[in-house]
Amino acid sequence: MKAIMYHYVRPAPDNLPYFRYLHVEDFARQLDWLAHNFGFVTREQFDHACKSGEAPMGAVLTFDDGLSDHYNHVFPLLKERGLFGFFYICTSPYRTGKLLDVHRIHLILGGLGGQVALQRLSEQLTDGMLADAHVREFREATYSRQDNDRATNIFKRTLNYFISYEYREDVLNRLFNEQFGPQDALAPRFYLSAEQIREMDAAGMVMGSHGVNHYVFSKLAVEDQRREITTSFAQLSGILGHPVTSFCYPYGGRHSFTADTPLLLDEVGSQFAFDVAPRDVTSEDLLEARQALPRYDCNMFPHGRASLGRHRAPQAA
Repeated sequence: MKAIMYHYVRPAPDNLPYFRYLHVEDFARQLDWLAHNFGFVTREQFDHACKSGEAPMGAVLTFDDGLSDHYNHVFPLLKERGLFGFFYICTSPYRTGKLLDVHRIHLILGGLGGQVALQRLSEQLTDGMLADAHVREFREATYSRQDNDRATNIFKRTLNYFISYEYREDVLNRLFNEQFGPQDALAPRFYLSAEQIREMDAAGMVMGSHGVNHYVFSKLAVEDQRREITTSFAQLSGILGHPVTSFCYPYGGRHSFTADTPLLLDEVGSQFAFDVAPRDVTSEDLLEARQALPRYDCNMFPHGRASLGRHRAPQAA
């Protein structure tokens, strides 16, 4: 079974010449390609796999971050084709009305490009802000499968991994507000609404937790990890009106969580969780490592390569 990961799926965005996304037309082409080459696992087959430990053949689709893209562009295509998907939602925007830091990083890069964004970031940083003990590990493990330029990678690594969370908010506020102004009007349009979440759930989509704040869990103490998990499960269950039963690790990869994280997921009744690793989900995974099921990035298959700014020509099959 091939689990495949998506984030932004949309038409070409306005005024973001460096923004990376999967164009909705390429997404539709990739669905065609996947159907022809692998077929899709039904929800009933996936549920049976979780109970039996027998991995079926076919692809399952996962979508991270609870973006409005997923209602506007993904959901209609899945319904049209009789498919289902897993949608993983961070709950902080429903409490704060603000964009998550990870998405402000994407928007800054999308508007400025890596070189200019990195220069502006360097003007904000002091050595004491970069206090992460795992800098070497993160440098080697993060973004290894993306084709970003070097400045973009440094910008993302610094703000997602190296900088201490106590400083990141202020640094991002200054960078974001300088470029876009106040963010209050953006968040409601950027993320799924509670009504859209319930509609998708009722139509057979699976809504799961992606944490509260999209933090790197390996940077958090165990109690902070527990708080992120239990709070996000409770908040999302409140929106849905029924329990949430799965999780997806923010960022993903074994560097992004600790040995404690799967145990905490067991505590809240998570039936399974998705990680990021470029291989098939096996029966062994379902039986022995259900809280870290591997996923491929969509860019590893035809038509899944990111567009940059304006839409480029379609990829060859």
